Amino acid sequence: MGIRKVSEQLDWQGKKVTVAGLGVSGIPAARALHGLGAVVTVVNDGDDERSRAQAADLEAAGITARLGDGATLPPGTELIVTAPGWQPDKPLFRAAEAAGVEIWGDVELAWRLRGPEAAPWLAVTGTNGKTTTVRMLASILEAAGLKTAAVGNIGVSLLDAVLGEERYDVLAVELSSYQLHWAPSLRAHSAAVLNLAPDHLDWHGSMEAYAADKGRIYEGNQVACVYNVADQVTEDLVREADVEEGCRAIGFTLGTPGPSQLGVVDGILVDRAFVPNRQKNAQELAEVSDVQPPAPHNIANALAAAALARAFGVEPKAVRDGLRAFRPDPHRIETVEEIEGVVYVDDSKATNTHAAEASLAAYDPIVWIAGGLAKGATFDELVQKSAKRLRGVVLIGQDRALIREALTRHAPEVPVVDLDRTDTGAMSAAVQEAAALAQPGDTVLLAPACASMDMFTNYNKRGDAFADAVRSLAATGRA
Repeated sequence: MGIRKVSEQLDWQGKKVTVAGLGVSGIPAARALHGLGAVVTVVNDGDDERSRAQAADLEAAGITARLGDGATLPPGTELIVTAPGWQPDKPLFRAAEAAGVEIWGDVELAWRLRGPEAAPWLAVTGTNGKTTTVRMLASILEAAGLKTAAVGNIGVSLLDAVLGEERYDVLAVELSSYQLHWAPSLRAHSAAVLNLAPDHLDWHGSMEAYAADKGRIYEGNQVACVYNVADQVTEDLVREADVEEGCRAIGFTLGTPGPSQLGVVDGILVDRAFVPNRQKNAQELAEVSDVQPPAPHNIANALAAAALARAFGVEPKAVRDGLRAFRPDPHRIETVEEIEGVVYVDDSKATNTHAAEASLAAYDPIVWIAGGLAKGATFDELVQKSAKRLRGVVLIGQDRALIREALTRHAPEVPVVDLDRTDTGAMSAAVQEAAALAQPGDTVLLAPACASMDMFTNYNKRGDAFADAVRSLAATGRA
């Protein structure tokens, strides 16, 4: 990539930087820092064939790579730049703290390397919905004629966005709790926390620590802190944040909005935040039918994206046009087929209970395909809230017994098929069992509430297997 001039205050020449972790963030960080004159050492826990190939490429470029030892601090290290997934209690970080060495994540590095005329960031985090909201936001910004990109965990890498020759008017930035933990200097134009539910607690140590890291996204906001009216914790994080004078708290709700909120009235997305005399006036932005799919949690995503765009001065027409143009990524409440009156929906991306709850709330009645790696989750609350919608359940995966036990406690009348198999035909069998339970007007919904790695490489592969099984079912004419 072409490198443009970075902030004058950063002098990288000869600075000894340790990059923790190979991969999608570590390698670009190492190359960028080396290009700026730093003396870079990459350390990595793994020493497999792929890591050795990556290390060889870095060594050829003049970057030192040390494999199989990610615990020891290289002598003379002045700064660590870490991949976001490395946990804070790693021995490398304890050694760095003892030596007074700063630790940055890839987001912090990108923030520090911004040029003097850098594009402002509109930032999004939350337990679920981040990618969809950021892509909606980018679509709205593009409809407004702005040069933008969806960056962070998706799309263009942050380092490419801030160091490349492409000039942007504004960036739509997706940030995980891991990235925010290692980004103490980040100061967004405006930011949103979509929702908060227990997730990644093994990494953060507690729900309080997880929420605190999510809340970092509000620190130093200039124009708007966007929160979810239905999720009190997100509003609490706004109250606790230290923001620029004049920065406003902007809520979004699926109900009728109050002043300084966006919401829904008679099937219309409306703005009572960025309008004159918001005590009395509201601005129509789009129709609910402009949001695809119009599931409740996806409408909430659209309202959050609209709030950030409006905070940046985008006109209502661009909000509507951007939402109309947007289509979600695969495996996010994606309709695969309708077979003999039964709709088959792939929400393989629902990898935790909070996401599955939102997905289940969008349909009724449902034959639910669930299970996988629970990651320490419990399922009682999810089953309690969704029981009345369930026609039947098909369970797959390593931790399916946890869901079965919750169903026994809270939905004993719902038929359950427990598939004790993990071979390549397991998803096909699950779809066939679901089809046998379903009746015309039902939805067969893959919303696993679990991670996929017990049976599949990732949630994409799991969703692909579901879609293939459904299409095979359609081809046979069986339902």
